[in-house]
Amino acid sequence: MNSKRNVYLDMKSIEEAKKILFDHFEHMVTKVETLDVVDAKGRVLATPAMAVISSPNFHAAAMDGIAVDAATTFGASEETPSTLCPDKNAFWINTGHAMPEGTNAVIMIEHLNIIDEKNVEIEAPVFPWQHVRKMGEDIVATQLLFPQGHRINAHSLGALLSGGIFTISAYKKPKVLIIPTGSELKQWHEIKIDQLKPGDVVESNSSVLGGLCEDHGAQFESHSMLRDNLENIKRAVENAAKQDYDMICIIGGSSAGSEDFAKQVITSLGKIYVHGVTMMPGKPMMFGKVFDTPVFGIPGYPVAAIVAFEQFAGPLLLNMQKLPKKEIISVHVSPARKIASKLGLEEFLRVKIGSVDGKLISSQLPRGSGSITTLTEADGIIRIPANIEGISANQKVRAQLLRPLSSIENTIVITGSHDNTLDILADQIKEVSCDISVSSSHVGSMGGLMAIKKGACHMAGAHLLDPEDGSYNISYIKKYLPNQKVWIINLVMRDQGLIVAKTNPKNIQSIQDLKDKGLKFINRQPGSGTRILFDYKLKSLGLSIHDIQGYENDEYTHMSVAVSVLSGRVDAGLGIHAAARALDLDFIPIVTEEYDLIIPDRFYKTPKIQTLLKIIQTEKFKDRIQSLGGYGTQKTGKIIYS
Repeated sequence: MNSKRNVYLDMKSIEEAKKILFDHFEHMVTKVETLDVVDAKGRVLATPAMAVISSPNFHAAAMDGIAVDAATTFGASEETPSTLCPDKNAFWINTGHAMPEGTNAVIMIEHLNIIDEKNVEIEAPVFPWQHVRKMGEDIVATQLLFPQGHRINAHSLGALLSGGIFTISAYKKPKVLIIPTGSELKQWHEIKIDQLKPGDVVESNSSVLGGLCEDHGAQFESHSMLRDNLENIKRAVENAAKQDYDMICIIGGSSAGSEDFAKQVITSLGKIYVHGVTMMPGKPMMFGKVFDTPVFGIPGYPVAAIVAFEQFAGPLLLNMQKLPKKEIISVHVSPARKIASKLGLEEFLRVKIGSVDGKLISSQLPRGSGSITTLTEADGIIRIPANIEGISANQKVRAQLLRPLSSIENTIVITGSHDNTLDILADQIKEVSCDISVSSSHVGSMGGLMAIKKGACHMAGAHLLDPEDGSYNISYIKKYLPNQKVWIINLVMRDQGLIVAKTNPKNIQSIQDLKDKGLKFINRQPGSGTRILFDYKLKSLGLSIHDIQGYENDEYTHMSVAVSVLSGRVDAGLGIHAAARALDLDFIPIVTEEYDLIIPDRFYKTPKIQTLLKIIQTEKFKDRIQSLGGYGTQKTGKIIYS
């Protein structure tokens, strides 16, 4: 094993690193190739496109009727109609057909009085070239259709073909070799799910980066998986650089670990220009040159890999084909809560965005560079500059949109307590209306009420128990939303209890056992209904939070609690039956509780909210909920309070 570790001695800002990249590689443009026009969509012309023929290349009828010499119609009127003789001084013609010799106008069939097969009557004259597409009306032979550097779109194809241009010269698509590395990685086609062991990781980056190559107009090939071995990786890069690849991307091995070999490979074969960029995620990104080929060291964490590619490799691929930079559409958003950030690193923060009361509200997604779902769920990205420590709540900032603004406007923003039924609701609403979508963020029941108070959501999911009378949510609404009219609609009744390992090997039967057996526990975050329920149960049993090992450790969703148990990290966690059942864990019931949707009155009658409410009352929705286990739908859709 090589014990040397890489060190980021001279990290560059994004702007500095991009300047270095283009200083070295801006001259790199792919070779020119000839291809059929019909295969050229998206390509950039290397030479100007000059029309070979005119379009139309003959005088053509623009209407159905008869073709005539306009002079023969002069003097015709309602009082003194003129008679024309088909095949003598008039000729039947259909739209698009060539005009007969000696004709220069078309009389629409609707304006003819047909007397018999040999005679037609007209009551008005026509002028020369009326209802005729003249030769060259659209395109004239030798005309410049498109200059070099023009990117061909679907409309361009029609113009080129109409102008008699059937082949064009265009810049070739860059060819990229993607080399995935890592001893812990398994390729999807080699995997049997039931045989995955702890430490095994499904390799996805090569497919993701391959897709991004195509998005940037390039073609790609994926090398077979390489284990963490310096000589093997070096050999693969050297062979590729001697071939006709325009770019090489080494995935993984760009960080500072003892088995991160990307830097050693590039420096041993060529020269490295940048190692380390002041951005998060993606800080370990590097690039250099082997022979004349740009080689990138792409971080192995999925989100870091995507950010590094889109900031550096992607723009270089566009430049190789003389394609324009990708258009970035951004809008002003207001964060729902304060966002902290590290000084010295520019952060690409993934956020959900919703339109509430005409304002675009953003809520941050988890920051982990390994969490690719934070990109699939994100509506936008906020770039936090390296010279600030964060963004205050409600401060307007720019967010790059990842989805159309119209789609965001039609999104129902649900904030509050997590429940698995929200995923079914999001799926079901798409079946009914492709225009409406659901975006839910999990900040706990109290967090949901505070979001309503701040005008940051359309509704909140909550299950806040009042220990005084056993009711749910109403007393909290009266206390925290005293001046707002809201509707409480029941979504489900659900079983809460202890989620424990399959077969319950420690024979856990109650919350009391958490103390008596010294078990490791995972809690839910402060302000969540589950946390409030747990605190209530502890108090009723005469237990202290200090009696529970792990009380201070928390997760934001029931599924995260269940995963903590499944992984063996903890012995138990309080959560819903459906989460335990989803991961084939055991469940010790504690209480059946009410999970409600709290909807401000100003949103209640809007079409998208009414669509949602109709869906939760359908038998199909209720059947899907009950199939999860641990749910009751006897009150689903009923108004609890208004």
